[in-house]
Amino acid sequence: MAFKTLVSFVSVLATLQVAQGGLTRRVTCADGSVTSNEACCVLFPVIQDLQANLFDNGECGEDVHESLRLTFHDAIGISPAIAARGQFGGGGADGSIAIFEDIETNFHANLGVDEIIDEQRPLVQRSNISTADFIQLAGAIGVANCPGAPRLAVFVGRPDATQPAPDLTVPEPFDTVDSILSRFSDAGGFTPEEVVALLASHTVAAADHVDPTIPGTPFDSTPELFDTQFFIETQLRGTGFPGTAGNQGEVESPLAGEIRLQSDSELARDSRTACEWQSFVNNQAKLQSAFAAAFRKMTVLGNDENSLVDCSDVVQQPPPPASNAHFPAGLSNTDIEQACASTPFPTLPTDPGPVTSVAPVPPS
Repeated sequence: MAFKTLVSFVSVLATLQVAQGGLTRRVTCADGSVTSNEACCVLFPVIQDLQANLFDNGECGEDVHESLRLTFHDAIGISPAIAARGQFGGGGADGSIAIFEDIETNFHANLGVDEIIDEQRPLVQRSNISTADFIQLAGAIGVANCPGAPRLAVFVGRPDATQPAPDLTVPEPFDTVDSILSRFSDAGGFTPEEVVALLASHTVAAADHVDPTIPGTPFDSTPELFDTQFFIETQLRGTGFPGTAGNQGEVESPLAGEIRLQSDSELARDSRTACEWQSFVNNQAKLQSAFAAAFRKMTVLGNDENSLVDCSDVVQQPPPPASNAHFPAGLSNTDIEQACASTPFPTLPTDPGPVTSVAPVPPS
């Protein structure tokens, strides 16, 4: 009996090892790259093309910011509420924003995305992947150039759009918190916490068209780093405008050269989101994990994830964080507009030197 039990155990162990081997089997592509699935091999030359010809050989610059913005503007174009009324509600992450550029870039919320669509177009045409897949891949690869960023999910297999997304599916910076939370909930069941996590994208972002007199104006003082400064600086008291006053969707910011969206300001101070917003301050690990999870959810909107191939292992490991949470020079805890009722704002060091002034993000 003991012998039979031992044989049975060895047999089960062997079966588990074979199964585990099947799960961890790797594929060597024609160029020598190694990945988890042969379907992912097509992505390696696309990544090389992106890094060399769009992202300035691996910089975290303007084209990274704009490519990340495009992932969202394409994916959020889906509304089950509109579909329930018998109209086409959009296909989500389906490439429609580029395929139907002449229509969707005329939507007010998409002002300026035509520039990155046009820059990406020749790379899309030589990529041998769908436009839908390319847009999401470019965002993930670009972000991985930014120190402190998480490795983001990459999937392939999305079909391309056959019709444009409807207008008014992309939130605007002048929308109310109620409207923004409702839009995200409709698009994909995003919780208020996930909305806050997605807005971590603004840590490596700049505005070109909110105030068109000052293109490339960052949302925080470290637009080249994927760090928590955005969540710190949005809670500082606004004192002025970096350019002209009276722009729709803009409110006063705390630093010269920094722009603040009305939507960011209100989400940072709303009782439904303020504590979650503050929780990212000085918490790089949470910033990385929460943004990666929310991005993964966003990047497959309108698709069945089970029908896609997970190629996330093609994404390079981002550089490590390159800064610690701090107040910009000249500012401190006394400049915080405390909005989270349950938890005090963390105590942070202040940078030495003269009052911080933020330089614009240079064009690529």
